[in-house]
Amino acid sequence: MPAQLMPEISFGGGHGRDGASPFYKRLEGKVAIVTGGARGIGEATVRLFAAHGAKVIIADVEDKLGISVAESLAPHVTYVHCDVASEVDIRNLITAAVTDHGGLDIYFSNAGILGDQARHKSILDFDADEFDEVMRVNVRGAALGMKHAAGAMIRRGGCIISTASVAGVMGGLGPHAYTASKHAVVGLTKNAACELGKYGIRVNCISPFGVATRMLVAAWRGEGEEDGGAEEVERVEEMVRRMGNLKGETLRAKDIAEAAVFLASDESKYISGHNLVVDGGVTAAQNCVGL
Repeated sequence: MPAQLMPEISFGGGHGRDGASPFYKRLEGKVAIVTGGARGIGEATVRLFAAHGAKVIIADVEDKLGISVAESLAPHVTYVHCDVASEVDIRNLITAAVTDHGGLDIYFSNAGILGDQARHKSILDFDADEFDEVMRVNVRGAALGMKHAAGAMIRRGGCIISTASVAGVMGGLGPHAYTASKHAVVGLTKNAACELGKYGIRVNCISPFGVATRMLVAAWRGEGEEDGGAEEVERVEEMVRRMGNLKGETLRAKDIAEAAVFLASDESKYISGHNLVVDGGVTAAQNCVGL
């Protein structure tokens, strides 16, 4: 669409007069599900998907937060309670999308957990039960989502996106269970893309560097420290900035949401089996010598 024909839509402090950012609705008429959509990266993506014209279903176990977000964006956004590791819940979620909206175009598998091993990183302290729980949510949840979302998309095509991590790109960037789970998500993405391409279904994932969501802030909080609110978020963002390679920018949840919009839109219509790394070059820079 020519730039002069694009409507001005204000969203989250863009550029231009009064903070308005001109863009067209890249997901107009699409039906989307976002798991883990009640907060963090998921919530940012729900809001941006809706701003781009999609009808969105939030799937989460945090009912109070999920309902609040949905009500703030009604009638274009609704909420469904869903434990992504429960096949019954996932099946009911997909059925609700198809029944209420006539189909499913976008499935963003974003729900995930870090696990307590964020504080106990040594393999010598490996907790098998903790490992099972992390894999249950992060990997079983992603696989079940792919299974049932693909079933709804086979006749019309669609897009499946998962949240992976830089911890799934290289070692040393997360606790063992989390790292194993995110490597698995990247592998599932590539395998599913191989199989589902013949149905016009694209399968991709996004690997962020550190985003100061509530989950990450809690994981990085020192033992015995209390929740510091906005100051604590800023402290974590500063830690990430120091570790990052690209200076002058701060990675936030909306940046991952923007990546999700791109992968969900027709602008990426020939991208499948891809891991979109949103890390400001940090994984590449680990191998830089004297540059």
